[in-house]
Amino acid sequence: MLKALFKKLVGDKVEGDLREIQPTVEAVHSFEAEFLQLQDSGLRSRTADLKKRIAAHVASLEEESSALKAKASAMGEEDLEQKEAIYDAIDTLEKSINEKLEEVLEEVMAEAFALVKETARRLSENKELRVEATDWDRDTAARRTGVTIEGDEAVWHNKWLAAGSEVEWNMVHYDVQLVGGTALHRGKVAEMQTGEGKTLVATLPVFLNALTEKGVHLVTVNDYLARRDSEWMAPIFEFHGMKVDCIDKHQPNSESRRAAYRADITYGTNNEFGFDYLRDNMAQRPDQLVQRKHHYAIVDEVDSVLIDEARTPLIISGPTPKGDQQEFEELKPKVVNLVSIQQKAAQKFLADAKQLLTKEGASKDEIAEGGLALFRAFRALPKSKALIKFLSAEGMKQQLLKTEGFYLQDNKREMPKADEELYFVIDEKQNQVELTEKGIEYLTANMEDDNFFTMPDLATELVTIDNGPGEEEAKLEMKSKLMADYGVKSARVHTMNQLLKAYALFEKDVDYVLMDNKVKIVDEQTGRIMDGRRYSDGLHQAIEAKESVKVEAATQTYATVTLQNYFRMYHKLSGMTGTAETEAGELWDIYELDVMAIPTNRPIARDDREDLVYKTKREKYNAIIDDVEKMREAGRPVLVGTTTVEVSELLSRMLDIRKISHQVLNAKLHQREAEIVTAAGMPGTVTIATNMAGRGTDIKLTDDTKTAGGLAIIGTERHDSRRVDRQLRGRAGRQGDPGSSQFYVSLEDDLMRLFSSDRVSKMMDRMGHQEGDVIQHSMITKSIERAQKKVEENNFGVRKRLLEYDDVMNAQREVIYKRRRHALHGDRLRTDIANMFFELIEGSVLAYHPGKEFEPFRLSLLKDFGIEPPIDADAFGSQSPEDVAFSTYQEAERVYRTKLTELAERAHPVIQKVQEDPSNDYQQILVPFTDGRKTMQVATNIDESVASSGVSVMESLEKAVVLAIIDQYWKEHLRDMDDLRSNVQLARFEQKDPLLIYKFESYELFKAMVQRMNAEVASFLLRCTIPTGQQGQQVQQAPQRRPGMPNKISLSKEGVQNIQEQAMSASRQPGITPGTGGRPMPPPPKKVEPIRTEKKVLPNEPCPCGSGKKFKKCHG
Repeated sequence: MLKALFKKLVGDKVEGDLREIQPTVEAVHSFEAEFLQLQDSGLRSRTADLKKRIAAHVASLEEESSALKAKASAMGEEDLEQKEAIYDAIDTLEKSINEKLEEVLEEVMAEAFALVKETARRLSENKELRVEATDWDRDTAARRTGVTIEGDEAVWHNKWLAAGSEVEWNMVHYDVQLVGGTALHRGKVAEMQTGEGKTLVATLPVFLNALTEKGVHLVTVNDYLARRDSEWMAPIFEFHGMKVDCIDKHQPNSESRRAAYRADITYGTNNEFGFDYLRDNMAQRPDQLVQRKHHYAIVDEVDSVLIDEARTPLIISGPTPKGDQQEFEELKPKVVNLVSIQQKAAQKFLADAKQLLTKEGASKDEIAEGGLALFRAFRALPKSKALIKFLSAEGMKQQLLKTEGFYLQDNKREMPKADEELYFVIDEKQNQVELTEKGIEYLTANMEDDNFFTMPDLATELVTIDNGPGEEEAKLEMKSKLMADYGVKSARVHTMNQLLKAYALFEKDVDYVLMDNKVKIVDEQTGRIMDGRRYSDGLHQAIEAKESVKVEAATQTYATVTLQNYFRMYHKLSGMTGTAETEAGELWDIYELDVMAIPTNRPIARDDREDLVYKTKREKYNAIIDDVEKMREAGRPVLVGTTTVEVSELLSRMLDIRKISHQVLNAKLHQREAEIVTAAGMPGTVTIATNMAGRGTDIKLTDDTKTAGGLAIIGTERHDSRRVDRQLRGRAGRQGDPGSSQFYVSLEDDLMRLFSSDRVSKMMDRMGHQEGDVIQHSMITKSIERAQKKVEENNFGVRKRLLEYDDVMNAQREVIYKRRRHALHGDRLRTDIANMFFELIEGSVLAYHPGKEFEPFRLSLLKDFGIEPPIDADAFGSQSPEDVAFSTYQEAERVYRTKLTELAERAHPVIQKVQEDPSNDYQQILVPFTDGRKTMQVATNIDESVASSGVSVMESLEKAVVLAIIDQYWKEHLRDMDDLRSNVQLARFEQKDPLLIYKFESYELFKAMVQRMNAEVASFLLRCTIPTGQQGQQVQQAPQRRPGMPNKISLSKEGVQNIQEQAMSASRQPGITPGTGGRPMPPPPKKVEPIRTEKKVLPNEPCPCGSGKKFKKCHG
């Protein structure tokens, strides 16, 4: 009532959104009569006119930007400050161009939409489009079946191949689809019911934004949809001269994938877009880059991509030292024994609880004792079927909640008393397992070392060593042993906890499946296999050990990004889905995406019934099978939605017993997804599918099916998220089709056990509920939805927390990747190097100037730059820090430029000689540089080097040095950040916020890393030289350029369970690249012996210089 009153006073958002967009729909209709008069070629010419209008609108800004780029390129080394200012102005202009483009696109939107609609109408009604054949038509005809060349004419037919099957175009945009297209163009989420044609809706904003030639990305949830939609919708765009491609058709880092990104419209999966971004930021040459700037993206099934998968960072990783040294297999027997003895203890507690709580005339003390036994059984094994069944008995759930409340009060002060008889405790809501003192005693009972699982107190032990007797060297050795012991035990305790979690919380065929002797994660939202994804922080290895399959080696992160931060890089982002309204708050908070509910083309005729609530799962499943049998006999197709593989297989066995033919779609059978969903609308067909399996493929009904009552949806359980339940309901009632949806719930379901109020169980107890009785009422349904809201709030907190952590990482990632891009392209590299020099000098000045410490400052300059200060000690003390820093920077710059000139002069004659040698046909040459500690081979183009008198060699040197050092330090920093993220969680025990500590410490880590990186770059560039001598001058051809990723790289999506695990894990355990998992490491390279070019002179022999002295006393 209050909601209705509020709606009347303030107004309805849906109606307001529709009123705002209605003028655009009317404007589209106003063009229709005009376009009817045009020839087919006239439609094409209007597209060309629109492109010209858009280009003209931003032409002045584009010209200004080009002029500034040319000016910056022509500037010399002495104008670095002005050059940097020009580049800043170019960046500002880019933003202005994007804003201007949005202005002009809004102006031409109605005309562009009308063009797309008229093209679709002519293909549907006229069966073909005829135009004068151009080179574009001929190229398209050569690769697409729907286009033929007849003399001078090109004929675009309305039949072509999509995903291997012939499709016939028979769609024309409805008005509600025009509304959806407008919402998408304006950067909103269009919530459209299943069957309303989201794929067709997307053609409108995709066409409009592709007119800018900046690139449009359409993101899908799987490669089948990406390939299908790119081929299905392509002729609509290609007729107008737009190039369409799909990145999932091409190999990573290939020229064909690069071409796919250069297309006007690019389809692909969210994972591939994200991984290509990471690969681009590991490239060593500009020609290895595949992506261009992120301009506009439409995310299909936006709730699945930006919400469900947003907790799973994309990771590119590689081998780590000693990654195969793990204790999972060694500790597994101990964990198996521990779990076994805990199960026996839990059974005993449950038996005691049953005896005491069901005893007639039980005293208050006996009831309290029984409640404690029941609570201990729950803390020991909360998923025990016997426990769940007992809790469904009258009054038992209330007794458990009462006992739990007692032990949770006063900040869990009494909880140790409840846990003292347990070996480990399970917190199912937080998805955590914790070893107790009794568990540690059991594990170490027969061991020589009682402290096998006990971590040493580092601070106390170190102080004891410092204050104890002995020499400094002996103390240092003792400290080293202590740190080593701490590291070993830390890893051991962590391994034990992860094994416990694998056994206690993760179930086969529920959380994961075994396929091809590999543990593969099942997506809890979609029921699909998550190929290449692994649980983090050693959990996946623990599950592998549990299932006795090969335990993969640990790896380290090379590059990582969350989908949240990847998609926030786009200039404009929009999405479409059938269910987003329940997550509208999250989409706005994180992405600033407004959700707009689009009305259906025809009224929904589906009958959504109130939930049926049973007391036990057995009763519920029997009722479901009865309902399926009744619907099937009526000739209706039935879609049974389950939440896990286990339940789908259980129902399948129950249907087999009754001899009811059916088909199953779950994570184990996801390859047959399209085939199964296509047949699901046939009369009498029974389909069991996990959650949202089959998204993107409509269940189409026959006339007989509609007459019988349409598709019957049966939900076997309420999902944690209302959005998933709405998605399941939405499979029926497509385009006004008849249908029904019914959810079956039991008090033993996970959602009801963990989050639902105990009012339902109390009500059933008061009503004298008998076996098989059912409750159905709107109040019950609303109570269940309130429980779902609790879970949604918790899940949002998890994702929000993850983003807060990743935002810290993202700020650092942007700085590093920006420097890397500048180095890769070279246009701003010189400015970046100058900034590195200045930051390094400024850091030294700020460190030593306050104390007037001239000598340490001098040593710092000698160490980093190899130069003496340009001022003396008196001037260092009297001048301001700014003046000291600036004068020192100028001296460093002068020395560096002199150095570059000298090196170019030394390299030029050698390279020129190679070019003039007719026997050499080299294009690239390797030039060696060394700073006395390490040597770097720099590849450079011979012709460019000769033409620039060696200057291009120095540019190649700068680029190679900066890229190599950035990559080295960034990988080390990622590992440090992983460790930091794990360690800061201990701050909770000190009543501190781990996130605040993480932000502060990560800033300090990053600042120190940048300082070291700057020092390394400056040191090498200012100290390096070209080696002299026969070996140093040896000419080598640079290796051929080959696209591709570095060896032994794997891609993964990290699995995340909850906030604690997410916070502690970061990105340590990556997945295995499909087809390469378990591959043995290649043997180490053979040792290369040095090449001696002259006879070795012994120390006591005469010196070859002719001085008459011994070699060791002269030149030795």
